[in-house]
This record gives sequence, C-alpha cells and structure tokens, in this order.
Amino acid sequence: MNMGPKMAKNVGPAKGAPAPDEHPSPKKLKILLRLGVYMMRYKGWLFAAFVLTLASNLLSLVGPKLSGYAIDAIELGTGRVDFKAVLFWCAMMAVFYVISSAFSYVLATLMIHLSQKIIRSMRSDIFTKLMKLPVSYFDRMQAGDIISRISYDVDTINASLSNDVIQIATSAITVIGSLIMMLTIYPPLCLIFAVTIPISLYFTRYMSMRVRPLFRRRSAKLGELNGYAEEMLSGLRAIKAYAREDAMCARFNERNDEAVEAYYNADYYGSIVGPSVNFINNLSMSLISAFGVILFLRGAVSLGNVSTFILYSRKFSGPINEFANILSELQSAASAAERVFRLLDETEELPDAKNALAPASISGSVGADHVRFGYTPDKMIIKDMCFDAKPGQTVAIVGPTGAGKTTVINLLERFYDVDAGEIDMDGVDIRGMKRASVRRAYTMVLQDTWLFSGTIADNIAYGTTGATDEQIRAAARAAHIDSFIESLPDGYNTLLTDDGINISKGQKQLLTIARAMMVDSPMLILDEATSNVDSRTEIKIQTALRALMQGRTCFVIAHRLSTVQNADVILVMRDGQIIERGTHDELLASGGFYASLYSAQFT
Repeated sequence: MNMGPKMAKNVGPAKGAPAPDEHPSPKKLKILLRLGVYMMRYKGWLFAAFVLTLASNLLSLVGPKLSGYAIDAIELGTGRVDFKAVLFWCAMMAVFYVISSAFSYVLATLMIHLSQKIIRSMRSDIFTKLMKLPVSYFDRMQAGDIISRISYDVDTINASLSNDVIQIATSAITVIGSLIMMLTIYPPLCLIFAVTIPISLYFTRYMSMRVRPLFRRRSAKLGELNGYAEEMLSGLRAIKAYAREDAMCARFNERNDEAVEAYYNADYYGSIVGPSVNFINNLSMSLISAFGVILFLRGAVSLGNVSTFILYSRKFSGPINEFANILSELQSAASAAERVFRLLDETEELPDAKNALAPASISGSVGADHVRFGYTPDKMIIKDMCFDAKPGQTVAIVGPTGAGKTTVINLLERFYDVDAGEIDMDGVDIRGMKRASVRRAYTMVLQDTWLFSGTIADNIAYGTTGATDEQIRAAARAAHIDSFIESLPDGYNTLLTDDGINISKGQKQLLTIARAMMVDSPMLILDEATSNVDSRTEIKIQTALRALMQGRTCFVIAHRLSTVQNADVILVMRDGQIIERGTHDELLASGGFYASLYSAQFT
C-alpha cells in the first residue's frame, strides 16, 4: 500500500548516475563472512560437503603417482616391460579415479541441495525484511529494482554457491596436495613456480580490482532496467491511450543499451583474466618439461618421476587458471550479494517504545495538535494542522491537488511520524502506541485498488480471520457486488489474476469496499473510494457506507464534493494548512475557498 509522495515514486536515476542506493561497497571479507553465516545454518550439510571434497580430491591426487610407477615399470635401455606391474598400477589408477568421481557426483548433488536451502533462507529473510521496512523505503525505490534483488541477485548468489564454492575448495586442496607431492619428487624443480605463481596472483588481483566495480554497475543497471519495465507495464493502458509506444520503446532501448554496455564491459574485462593466467601457467609447464628432460638425462630423476611431476604441476597450476576463469562469476556474485545485504541492512521501521500501549478497545476519538510534517526536512507538507474528530463523526478532507490530504492519512496510520506536534487517539499520542494497534483501528479503502491472485471470496475476506461464507456474501450484498459475483460461472470461487485484471476497475473497487465491510474496526478511511464507479452505483454505495459507519469515526478524502455533503465536519486544506472547517451548508454560506471549489464543480 504505497501512499508516499507521488513524485518520488516514478523518478528513476538519471543517465550515468548511480542507483538510488549505491553506497560505498562493504569489504569482500565482510560479504564472505555474511555468506558464511548463512552456510553455517546448515553445519551438518557443510561438514558432509567438506569431507566429500577432501576425499574426492585426495583420491584424484594419487593417480599421477601411480602413473609414474607404471612408466618406471618400463626399462628404457632394454625395452622390456613388466606388464604385470603396469596393469596393476593402471587398474589401481582406475579404481581411485572411479571412487573420486563417485564422491564428486555425490558432492555436486549435495551442494545443489545445500545452496537451495541457503537461498531459501535468504529469500525468506529478504521478504521478512521488506515487511519490516517503512513505507518511505518503497516510496523512494522502484518495485522492479527490489524484485531484481529477490530474483536475479539471489539466483546469481545461488549459482556461485552451488558451483564456485566447490571449485574454490577443490582448487585449494588440489594446489596444496600437488605442491606436497612435487616436493617429495624433486624440490628444486618447484622453484619455477616461485616466478610464475606470483605473476599470476598479481595479475589476478589487479584485474579483480578493475573488474569488480564493473559487475557492481552491471547489477545496478539491470535493477534500473527492471524497474523501468515494471513501471511501463503497469501503465500500459495509458501508454496505448496516448499512442506513446514508440517514445517508451526509445526510452527502454536507451536503458537497455546502458545495461548491455555494462554487461559487455564486465564480461569483456572479466574474460581477459582466464586466458592471460592460462598463458603464464603454460609457460611454467614448458619450463618444467625442459628442465625435467635435462634432469632425466643427468640421471637426477627417473622418467616416471618427470612424468609424475609434470602431471602434478598441471594439477597445481590448473586450479589457479580455473579460479581466474571463474573470477567474473565471483565478482558478479559479490556484487549481487552487496545489493542483497544492502537491502537487509536498510533501517527498519522504528520499533515501538518498550512501554507502548496496545489498547484492547478504541472508541474512535482522533485529534491533531499543531502538527508539522515533511517528507524531506527542507519542505514541509503539513505546516500547522489542528482538528478534533469525535467518535462516530464523519470527517471529510477536501482541497486541491497537493494540499496534503493523503499525507494526513499517512500520519493517521503512522506510515510516517510527525515532525512536530502530535496526533492522538482516545487522548493518547499515537507515537506512544504500538503501530499494529494504531493500524488495526482503521479500515482503509483507497483509490488505487489492490487485489491478489486468489478467489473472490479470499479477496473479500483478506482482512478477517475465520470469515464464514455467509459473512462474505453479506459484505458483497452491502457493497452491491453480489449480483455480479453470482453471475460468474464459479461465483465466489472465481479466480482473480494479475491484480484482478479480468474484472473492471469499478468491480475491483466494489470488492475492496466489500473487504472493508468485513473488518470490525472503530474507524474507517475512504480515499476517493468511489472514484471508479458510476453515479448510480455510487449512490448505492454511499447508502451502504453510511449504514456501515454508524458508531465509527470516518475520514473521507474526496475531490468530488458531492460525496462529502453529509459529513459532520469538512476540513478544507490548502498548502498544508486547514484554512476552513464546518459543515457543507456552513462553508457554502461563508463564501470562502470551499464555496469557490463547489461552485467550480457544479457551475
């Protein structure tokens, strides 16, 4: 339910500017530690993955040693071959490799399940966080960008957890194991890596620092693109009505080009690392082969040891090359994790005070005492507002666009807290009450209807626990929507899809009014609640609402002054201030601003 300042909602970032929430990124270590916290929630699975990784890689490291034994079973001078020994060592190699492959398969399957569990927890945490964030967050963020974090960014992290984590663990074990085995064969030959490995590490680190901002920008641009697409799709009817398809396509293509450019730059520079490191590793292989032949000719090492050393050197340098190849994926995952964790770190709605009240019953008395409020400190929307609404009164709030009418509702519901003054309920400052208690005291019917995918009955009973079929039907009758519902093939079990796109706007409005009639709250807020229905239906609904509002305090926001003539008191707002108040007849008689508004509508 987004009721914040309308300007902020549809204004996206300017071209070339950072996304709304692009702050300095946290350190890589912090990101890894936070991902580690998620992984540690499943310690048993993690321990099993570690054991399988260790076993699989250690078994695969035995193969080159056995290969060397098989080669040494050949007498080079005589050409005689000990076939029994060769077959034995080859068979042993096959056994070790088969067992290693089996462990690798089990490990891959286990990591898929583990990553899905982690991602499920992460998505759950994100959605829980969204429910705790203040309305102001959704006023300044595009819905498409938020959805991008829940879907694309989390999926990117998932891919990294299920594939890259195994690759890194495997690489670490392989590199250490291969180095130990090479040291047992001929330590001086390992000095070649003292030159090539630092070069590889330095180049990889340098490119990592260059590439990471590019992946961060890639994620941000995708979020902007999704936000724009979501905004355009939600307003598709208006776009077609004004024949603005070409203009909107041009704007989309502009953002699409920016996203493509960001993707290209990130992938291009990320892909440079792998081939470059591979070249350095191949250089080390050439040097090892050359020096190995010299050592063999001098009788320092056997041919089998040279072969084994080359195989281990390949295993030693291979993981470094593989790490360089997956660097772009790691950078993408790190950027995605930054965006997810940035959302999770957003400031939540301020907690209720420890001694916050939760009244068991509320009579419906509401007052405002010299209230001042602005969405930003430099621009006050409500400048000095005072009023008293007695239980059971109908209070209408009217005025020109931008006068602050909807902002008053934001303050009544504590979507925002006042900057100065106070709003009280039954004589108690609502800042000293639990937000849930304040919001449960109201039922709202807004101009912008919201329906979810489900049956009509589910939508009507949304705000009520344990509603019976008869109660649902009674609410539908009171809202004058029952005849339409019963004319549908599935009646109250008709499924609504895509925010009720399969029914008209007026019918959606009637369903939300029926939903409000189901809730037993002492106060009611109607924000242009009858704007989407015809005049004849509006009269019927007004009659039903008057019966519903008996004994309840009701706040009505309306541009059509014909809908507020029976209000007990009308508050006329202009430039954030109440400039007139009284009944319809009193305000007309005074000949002030309200009278001019009324005259403009009916003259």
